[in-house]
Amino acid sequence: MSIPILYRSFFLYIEPISAILGAYWAGARPAEYLGLLATSNTARLASDISNPNTPTLISLYQLSNLYFLFALNEHLVLSSTTSLKTWRTVLFCLLVADLGHLATMAPLGLEKGFAEVYFAFWNWNAIEWGSIGFVYAGATMRTCFLLGVGLESDASREKRKL
Repeated sequence: MSIPILYRSFFLYIEPISAILGAYWAGARPAEYLGLLATSNTARLASDISNPNTPTLISLYQLSNLYFLFALNEHLVLSSTTSLKTWRTVLFCLLVADLGHLATMAPLGLEKGFAEVYFAFWNWNAIEWGSIGFVYAGATMRTCFLLGVGLESDASREKRKL
């Protein structure tokens, strides 16, 4: 079966490239990455943000590494097959990760308000767009794929063969 171009474009290219960008910001520009996570309430910690301590740097480097793994895993595994079973398995795992990623924004929700963090997209900065908005897009695409939206059913494939 051929995977529709919308899914192939998003899962093989758009999303892995965005994950590599996240890896770059977390690993190569950790102070700026932290600065984008800061709210007015945490601005008082600006000196800590501009000069992250060792445990914070290690955490950001590990996050960067995981973003890079995510990009490679998604692109290389999915581009190696057209097996719906494999695609569904990988995308289900990534959907679980999406939910976990959204949960990691809860501390910001406690600070700014959950509606502000999870729904007020007009106030989002670049990190919030990546950590919430883009995750919503990925989760929506994965859910659509897992529900079979735009995929040819077994019955319609059988009819075509006749």
